[in-house]
Amino acid sequence: MTKAAMITVCGRPNVGKSTLTNALVGEKIAIVSDKPQTTRNRITAIFNRGETQFVLLDTPGFHKPRTRLGDYMVNVVRESVADVDAVLLLVEPVAAIGPQEQALIERLRETDAPALLVINKIDTVEKTRLLEVMALYAGQYPFRAILPVSAKTGEGLDELIGEMEKFAVESPHFFPDDMITDQPERQICAELVREKLLKCLDKEIPHGTAVEISRFTEREDGIIELEATIYCEKDSHKGIIIGKKGAMLKKIGELARADLEDFLGAKVYLQTWVKVKENWRDSLAQLRNFGFNEN
Repeated sequence: MTKAAMITVCGRPNVGKSTLTNALVGEKIAIVSDKPQTTRNRITAIFNRGETQFVLLDTPGFHKPRTRLGDYMVNVVRESVADVDAVLLLVEPVAAIGPQEQALIERLRETDAPALLVINKIDTVEKTRLLEVMALYAGQYPFRAILPVSAKTGEGLDELIGEMEKFAVESPHFFPDDMITDQPERQICAELVREKLLKCLDKEIPHGTAVEISRFTEREDGIIELEATIYCEKDSHKGIIIGKKGAMLKKIGELARADLEDFLGAKVYLQTWVKVKENWRDSLAQLRNFGFNEN
């Protein structure tokens, strides 16, 4: 008898949603960085345990938007909390409930969604401090379970999967058993390049970038040729991304190529270009061009 469960992963920016998603799937399908708002679109991740297929919806960090892109990201989270079998609300091991968590708990109340509270990053605190955090959240919403985990080390993930299993219903699997995401290869490749922009660049610049794979060709010798176009919002940002004598762009390309080869399982020849599209994050037309389409 096959079962399936569709589960949304939500929380504030930088709480570790994509790290948890990657850890559960066992493959890197969502980019991660130490900067907030890394994930922009809802990412569907798939993994199987026995006869049960779990479909995870990894959402952008819930935040106060300042651009139309930010509005889009927040709407994705709000919509993703409804019409699923369960919700994982990720929080940090801090005995205080911030406005983002309050807003997400209110959304859970609106939809009456069955939810698990997942306290992530427990490898960063003394375990005795978790009791206070657990008690605080237990009084806010009737969570089915409260689970301390570390997505980074893997601690507590088996227990989490055991609780997620309780939401599975008898059903055919939604996706083929060897599929780990519904993202097109081009999209994952573009995101891997953007991850390196987040890693290498400071302050606001990486948040104003988007990446498009403008060419994806597999040669007869098995080498994959990729052309990645990096869009930024200002000429001054373009200069910083390229760097002195092209050094920064070369570094970004080298880091990205290593991950691309790992993901594609082939040698990659990567060319990168940088173009300016002013204020693209506030342009509905440009957002649609980059695939941020409202449902």
